Amino acid sequence: MLYQRSSALFKDAKTVIPGGVNSPVRAFNAVGGTPIFAKSAKGAYVYDEDGNRFIDYINSWGPMLLGHAFPPVVDAVIEKAKLGTSFGMPTALETEIAELAVSMVPNVDKIRFVNSGTEACMSAIRLARGYTKKDKIIKFSGCYHGHSDSFLIAAGSGAVTFGTPNSPGVTQGTAKDTLLARYNDIENVKELVEANKGEVAAIIIEPVAGNMGCIPPIEGFLEGLRTVCDANDILLIFDEVMTGFRLAKGGVQELKGINADIVCFGKVVGGGLPVGAFAARNEIMDYLAPLGPVYQAGTLSGNPLAMAAGLAMLKAVHSDKGLMNRLEEKTKYLHQGMADALNKNNVTHTINRIGSMISVHFAEEAVVDFESAAKGNNETFKKFFHGMLDEGIYIAPSAFETWFITDALTYEDLNETIAAVERIAKTL
Repeated sequence: MLYQRSSALFKDAKTVIPGGVNSPVRAFNAVGGTPIFAKSAKGAYVYDEDGNRFIDYINSWGPMLLGHAFPPVVDAVIEKAKLGTSFGMPTALETEIAELAVSMVPNVDKIRFVNSGTEACMSAIRLARGYTKKDKIIKFSGCYHGHSDSFLIAAGSGAVTFGTPNSPGVTQGTAKDTLLARYNDIENVKELVEANKGEVAAIIIEPVAGNMGCIPPIEGFLEGLRTVCDANDILLIFDEVMTGFRLAKGGVQELKGINADIVCFGKVVGGGLPVGAFAARNEIMDYLAPLGPVYQAGTLSGNPLAMAAGLAMLKAVHSDKGLMNRLEEKTKYLHQGMADALNKNNVTHTINRIGSMISVHFAEEAVVDFESAAKGNNETFKKFFHGMLDEGIYIAPSAFETWFITDALTYEDLNETIAAVERIAKTL
């Protein structure tokens, strides 16, 4: 394929935007080459500035559950824009989407809308600290909760040490209150809690990880976290920015039958517009201003265009009884087809899948945490990525990101993808 227009646009962008992109993974640094500049998208396809069509497996990193330019969402945004794009005042629409979201999600009474998943997770941590009157949090290596200071922490030197900043600009003072645990390792979590007895406000986790590839929780892990939190007066925060309204209508809480204390949302809840949210029971949410002492605010929070898009999306998800089964079946079909193609050509790999999230790891062993994900062959992944791109298949430009399946994909699209994998496999 030719990417002349994308190459020229990237060159121009680098003169006025740091690295030419507004989010680092888009720069293709992990895979090499020039990023593709999107021009339009419809259904399961995205079209670039050179006129190339790609079957899309990132779907704006998750929100396009029902396909790009989903008509009910587009229509809702257009009609709402005609009435004004922002007021800085409450609207009836905010209550309507809040009522629907709360009705779909287990174990929550109130929800507050913000402008991104990062903002939702940041606010959830502040709320947890204010509610428990404790300072420390536990997060998991390889889980990404946005770029707030509390989350940009690298591992310390041992299992129970404090973390250290892994980005300039994050202070040691912030880092000392963030403890890093191993995903899918409940004993490691217990060690951290015991070593910091009475000091941990919250444990925050992607209940299905999506930022080290797709990594589901092993049996008993989430249940173990719930038990540890209950025994130590710690709040359990599920970051369902990726998984909320995608893996089940009520997210992983519904899928796994595990109640979190605070749940963070993004992606699907905004229908493709910049929206985040966090939700909890009354006694926790009532700690937020203006009812309580924990301050959180946002000039554009509850923006009418974003609320209109989110409401249209949630209504569609809520009313479609067969949606989750269709998504799971399509993802399973893709998994089996890709595995057969790679096995036939003796390509070492492992594939992780849950619901409509899936990832291919060129690793010899099971991928259950960041350490095992990091053992994958990144050079093989680079060849695979560019091979798929040349075949007209767009996957995440990083070995550490999940793919997202959209219901707009047809089985013809899936067969085209599987055939492409088989051709590429011969070259790996």
